[in-house]
Amino acid sequence: MAPDLFCRLAPFREEALRRGIPLQDVERWIATARPSGTLVTRGEGLVVGRFGGPLMLPADVPDPWYPLLATLDCAALPEEVTGLPLPVDGHLLLFGFPEMTYYSASTGEVVYVPAGTPVEERKTKYPCVYGEEGHEFEGDEILSIYEEFPQDELRLSADVSLPYHFLVPSPEPGQEDALLPGHPRAWELAEAWADTCGGIIVDGPLHIGGYAFHECTETDPVTDAAREAERARRHRAAGANESVDAVELPAPEEWTLLAQWDIGLTGREGSTLHWVIPRQDLAERRFDRAHVSFFWNP
Repeated sequence: MAPDLFCRLAPFREEALRRGIPLQDVERWIATARPSGTLVTRGEGLVVGRFGGPLMLPADVPDPWYPLLATLDCAALPEEVTGLPLPVDGHLLLFGFPEMTYYSASTGEVVYVPAGTPVEERKTKYPCVYGEEGHEFEGDEILSIYEEFPQDELRLSADVSLPYHFLVPSPEPGQEDALLPGHPRAWELAEAWADTCGGIIVDGPLHIGGYAFHECTETDPVTDAAREAERARRHRAAGANESVDAVELPAPEEWTLLAQWDIGLTGREGSTLHWVIPRQDLAERRFDRAHVSFFWNP
């Protein structure tokens, strides 16, 4: 990670020490920092994609079930900025719908289009989306929500991210001395970060990589979404009379945040969408098992 990004952690370090957290714990927490790309619709950063725009897909890709949120240029999102082994070229299309789902089903999907692949403009369709307790969002209702989705270019800002929740994921390779889940100071450290991160974390509508966050800081959104994906898989298997143990998904600690959208739509203020994926799938350019979860505390 670039040294200037670590400099952005200075306010957190000062605040944590002011609260009486031992220096050793503060430095070990800082060691868990991850790079994160924040995609904003203003400023002078490099244009790396856009919110909305035409839906461009290869002819053999099925119609997406959810509306298009953003199209990202992978070549403009280097790993040193996002912390993720994204494809080196081509485009990632993020689809999602801001609503709770039935039986923990994904509320979005990810499509990767390799560079040089012929594409055609596809008319956006709005199939029925099943919300909680079987509520059905049909075409006109989905369209009315989708019309509020942002439509603008996305510009890249390099950021740094610390855990925003109190249960910290297992340390990354090379960080074996980092804090483990359940550390007695985790609450205080996460609170200090939440109070000092300011624009570093929340100044931007779309985040790529880094730590996931939402209003409920007692849990890790990536872990929650991975567990949702497993519940949804078991529900689908039971409905198809298949063995629920036939193809197990990776354990929650093997998943990572791909993207997060801080939603500001009317009636859904303060909510978030998280796109999560098994790390191995990301490394292998497989996006079919990506899971999208929606969090809202109205």
